[in-house]
Amino acid sequence: MILCCGEALIDMIPTPSNAGSDGFVPHSGGAVFNTAIALGRLGVQTGMLTGLSSDMFGQQLSEALKASHVDTSHVITSERPTTLAFVRLQDGHATYDFYDENTAGRMLTPQDLPDLSPEVSALYFGGISLACEPGANAYAALLEREGKNRAVMLDPNIRPQFIQDIQSYRGRLNRMMSAADILKVSDEDLNWIVPSPLSLNKKVELVIEMGPSVVILTRGGEGATGFLADGTEVTVPARRVEICDTVGAGDTFNAGFLAKLSELGALQKTNLRGVPLETVEQALEHGAKVAAVTVSRAGANPPWANEL
Repeated sequence: MILCCGEALIDMIPTPSNAGSDGFVPHSGGAVFNTAIALGRLGVQTGMLTGLSSDMFGQQLSEALKASHVDTSHVITSERPTTLAFVRLQDGHATYDFYDENTAGRMLTPQDLPDLSPEVSALYFGGISLACEPGANAYAALLEREGKNRAVMLDPNIRPQFIQDIQSYRGRLNRMMSAADILKVSDEDLNWIVPSPLSLNKKVELVIEMGPSVVILTRGGEGATGFLADGTEVTVPARRVEICDTVGAGDTFNAGFLAKLSELGALQKTNLRGVPLETVEQALEHGAKVAAVTVSRAGANPPWANEL
């Protein structure tokens, strides 16, 4: 089982109303939630570890996970409220205003974390859950506790507006990157992680020295490049489709990448240390294929396996 660890929230999407002005419709979302949903729909055994509220939105999120065949046995439920993200779309690109204080997801502590079942073979971390304390410290503690014998993928998806203590965040992120087997970053993420005036390739080299076996660098419409620790690399183009919006594109790319690695038997810690470049290429191509379907329709609505 791939266990996706991180935020699940409600995206409030602007929608035309009969009153003439836009209203907001609650859609289940969150970067890590989107990846879990996509993996479940692709037929991969998937679970989610997150904090969910017992309120109506938390129930909506739980039902959405189960509807996409995501195991919820590792979910921690409380009476705290659900995180809300009000979305603004401009030319298909989304910006967000978050309401996250004292929420069920954010207020997780290391003491809240359940024991992981033996069937959990891989861990996925990412999103705003890595920036917002105290939950961020809980996920870092989970990785330290459980990541030594499980394959680990990390997508920091850095959003500077959430980082209240840069020094603390950098220290936590560096520790998590050192423990990860696969690190996925956008060019913007990489420039934040390594702010020096170096080329992107040189920055990737510095990140690989921290410990990951595979680094994936995405550049939007220019595609994605996979870098291995031995210095080899492979680039795959983005699929050309008519874009409706880009909500959840990176999250579903990650799901497609993980799904193909799992299918090829490479999603194991020992196998990732010497993974063939051809395997990484196949996984990148599958990630691009899955993401292309998502951006062709509204919202984070990943494809089912039979849609591919």
